Amino acid sequence: MAEAAERLPDPAVEARLARLDEVLAGLETTPGPALEAVRLLTEVYGEALARVLDHAPEPLLERFAEDELLAHLLVLHDIHPEPPERRAARAVEKLRPAVRERGGDLEWAGVDGQVARVRLSTGGGCGSGCGGGTSDVVEAVRGAVLAVAPELTAVETLPDTAGRRAAPAFVPLNTIRRRAAPQEAR
Repeated sequence: MAEAAERLPDPAVEARLARLDEVLAGLETTPGPALEAVRLLTEVYGEALARVLDHAPEPLLERFAEDELLAHLLVLHDIHPEPPERRAARAVEKLRPAVRERGGDLEWAGVDGQVARVRLSTGGGCGSGCGGGTSDVVEAVRGAVLAVAPELTAVETLPDTAGRRAAPAFVPLNTIRRRAAPQEAR
């Protein structure tokens, strides 16, 4: 039996992906045979990967979906076994601890059409020392959700209504009157 090839650690994969982005950006400015070769190779590899998935049992599909690199490949080729809503919800849950560290909270609120919805509260417990503000959190959420579920077109933040009580209504004192005692029946 052949010895298994040594796997690349995640940082090495990330470095290669970053370099690939640079190279592809350069190719896009000069279309021609090289760009077409990349497109055709991507289509063939996508088809091969889809055929692998056709023969994979459910537990293996789940493991593929949990692996970050494989999940991105499955999304790229539009063959991810999970629906976009589930992938987006998982991305939000992964970001939730970081948002809580900043004094806020983040909650998945579902999908409306092709728009992901999240409930975001800003705690203000961070002060100015946390760096960035709500817009940074919103952009991080948007980027994370659309990276794992590009089928969705946008991410909408909803105001946090949980845990907030409505302010008590003001009732002017002069509007409170004593009730007249009920008249006794004769």
